[in-house]
Amino acid sequence: MSHLPDEILLLLAPFAPLFSNWVWSHAQLLLLGAILASGKRTVTAALRVMGLARERRFTNYHRVLNRARWSARQASQILLRLLIMFLVPPGAPLVLGADDTVERRSGRKIKAKGCYRDAVRSTKKHVIPCFGLQWVSLMLLVPVPWAKRGWALPFLTVLCWPEKKTDQRRHKTSVDWVRQMIKQVRRWLPQRLLGLVVDGGFAAGSLALACVTSQVVMVSRLRWDAALYPPPGPQPPGKRGRKPLKGERQRRLQVWAARSDTPWETIEGNWYGGQRKTLGMPSSSIECRRPRGCACVVASANSRSASIT
Repeated sequence: MSHLPDEILLLLAPFAPLFSNWVWSHAQLLLLGAILASGKRTVTAALRVMGLARERRFTNYHRVLNRARWSARQASQILLRLLIMFLVPPGAPLVLGADDTVERRSGRKIKAKGCYRDAVRSTKKHVIPCFGLQWVSLMLLVPVPWAKRGWALPFLTVLCWPEKKTDQRRHKTSVDWVRQMIKQVRRWLPQRLLGLVVDGGFAAGSLALACVTSQVVMVSRLRWDAALYPPPGPQPPGKRGRKPLKGERQRRLQVWAARSDTPWETIEGNWYGGQRKTLGMPSSSIECRRPRGCACVVASANSRSASIT
């Protein structure tokens, strides 16, 4: 595709080794069509906006996605490095975000289709289900010059299969996928400081412990009455019976935040709508006296968020 601008070809050149020459020519056209198409980014819409609505061999473009052999994981690694190169200052920490979304799909041939909660139409008292595909995305959170708020740029997305349709494969929840993806990013970037921002649906102990072992700072929202447990202590010699899976329960966040001896400091941060809001944050002088390797949880009084490090 020699008609593409040199700036576009320079950005696409790192992805060329992943494809053969035949597949790469079709992949470039699909990418350009997906950028220009409005509405759903389908292969048909990409061909139509590129002036190939009457293409007789349109199946060759579908085969780029369903039959051609190329590694999506290697493409994600290349995309992440390009985003860091152009949008993140050298040596700055990388802030990652993870979330799941449901793509509404119907049809008998869609094997990974499941029934999920519609987050847009559902309320706290009334849950509206919907059928579709659940995707889990890992995004790079960066500020852009032309926007007042930071952008979340997805670079790694996986399909979360329903539990009843996993067949012989082991079922993985959305938390399991995020834990696996954050470990993959740590292998790609072993020397960078990483931070993970997730909502309350991913506030799980397994993900927190994975972030501890991978040296990733995790920020999540927790319930005030969340049950938090440190790892179990060493087993006494000669003690019989099953080894404990968790230690003694820690005090609740609500009790911890209401204590008079808890030091707090006030800061101002960016909020929704471009506003500035005053938040209460715990002082950095708090010393953790729990066993080494535990997940230390620190809650914010006003925003009710928590940082698991």
